[in-house]
Amino acid sequence: MEIAELAVPRPVAPGRRAAPARRAARELLLVATLFLLYKVARMAVAGRVSTALANGESIWHMERLLHLPDESAVQHPLLAYDLVAHLANGYYAYVHFPATVLTLVWLYLRHPAHYLWTRRVLACLTAGALALHLLVPLAPPRLTALTGLVDTGRRFGPTVYGPPDTDTLSNQYAAMPSLHVGWALAVAVALVAVTRGRLRWLWLAHPLVTLLVVVATGNHYWLDGVAVALMLGVVHLVLPTPAERPAREGERDLSPPALRTRAR
Repeated sequence: MEIAELAVPRPVAPGRRAAPARRAARELLLVATLFLLYKVARMAVAGRVSTALANGESIWHMERLLHLPDESAVQHPLLAYDLVAHLANGYYAYVHFPATVLTLVWLYLRHPAHYLWTRRVLACLTAGALALHLLVPLAPPRLTALTGLVDTGRRFGPTVYGPPDTDTLSNQYAAMPSLHVGWALAVAVALVAVTRGRLRWLWLAHPLVTLLVVVATGNHYWLDGVAVALMLGVVHLVLPTPAERPAREGERDLSPPALRTRAR
């Protein structure tokens, strides 16, 4: 009788069952707050239009001196196909934040150490980007007449921006660096780090496609992507990739309780 009673599993308290969900919701809220703070801070540096336009022309000339490809060479083929242009605009508008959130959720559930590392990488990268926005206000190619690029979002849709002189929801003169490219590259690096096999390098297709999209839609220069890649490299030097391993006896296991239970 005593053995039978011992075999009966003890009920889990409702509070303990809800704890993982609360932690996941808190982490998601932290990421959303980071994104909102970034948007608000971008607005705080708005209003330097003439400087941003002059910097846009300087970046354009610098790229030509460096013999980088002309952004218009990427955009012009796009203008001939309405559907392709619409898909590129949709990728720019709708993939950036959801792809980052989905990656973080998966890392949180399956690779908690890499989740914490990736979250810190994104936070540091975003803070560095805001500092650069303060130092170098920059008009995107679509707002710099010298480039000859058009605003594909307004021409083909969908667009996330209103007219720049009346847009009160975003600062369109903060193109340097491109956090679309930066966040895409950060999550791709994290996914390459936690997956196995040669196919894991296909994760890098996301930042590559993102780079082509932000250039083709006239939202960024090549150098905006180069700048954020260099910044990400510096962040990685400061925050080295964690090596996930089972906790040894006597060490504290920092993974979520649900994962620790599953491992046993």
